[in-house]
Amino acid sequence: MLDEFPISQRWPAKNPDIIQLYSVDTPNGLKVSAMLEETGLPYEKHSLSFSHADQHSPEFLALNPNNKIPAIIDPHGPDGKPLALWESGAILLYLAEKSGRFLPTGRHARYETIQWLMWQMGGVGPMFGQFGFFQKFGGADWEDKRALARYQDETGRLLKVLNQRLSDHRYVMGDNYSIADISLWPWVRALSKVYDAKQVLELESYHHVTQWLNLCMERTGSVAVLTP
Repeated sequence: MLDEFPISQRWPAKNPDIIQLYSVDTPNGLKVSAMLEETGLPYEKHSLSFSHADQHSPEFLALNPNNKIPAIIDPHGPDGKPLALWESGAILLYLAEKSGRFLPTGRHARYETIQWLMWQMGGVGPMFGQFGFFQKFGGADWEDKRALARYQDETGRLLKVLNQRLSDHRYVMGDNYSIADISLWPWVRALSKVYDAKQVLELESYHHVTQWLNLCMERTGSVAVLTP
């Protein structure tokens, strides 16, 4: 089934009968890896290299024309047909429906969960990522600090939104862990673990976010993808 996908020629599957994951352990990559671990769906991970520009290779572009990780191929997709899928939010939704886990079945709770997933995709991911660029990576040496200030302020605003939500919710959707949490914790973790912004953002002042992140980090799926 995988022979029809050019990517399988560059990254051959050891077990072509299970989900194939093409990824890097960035926050977006960790989201899908953690989801797969949490659901228990069998999968095989293929690690790409940004330094070798694997995401721009013809084989990867044939799978994802947007040249971003992660991407998956499920040889047993809907109606038994192989499904190639990219965009981490779309993948989380698909895996939730395939496994029957981490997405409420009730219509109100379902759409509210998707709402928070979209909030992460449209707000937290892009804004935290830009903050990280100007705080730690290529933009850190720029003399003009207005861009850093802009994204730092927006990151702080988004953290306040999340902190308020978690002030009376154990997880984003209440007592139950969901794709909303899975989409968010890798980005919140990156603020201190990747962007070295614990002091800059005064992360310890977001008490509810800190408590929630600790809960997420204790889960077996999180431990599995973060353990070397």
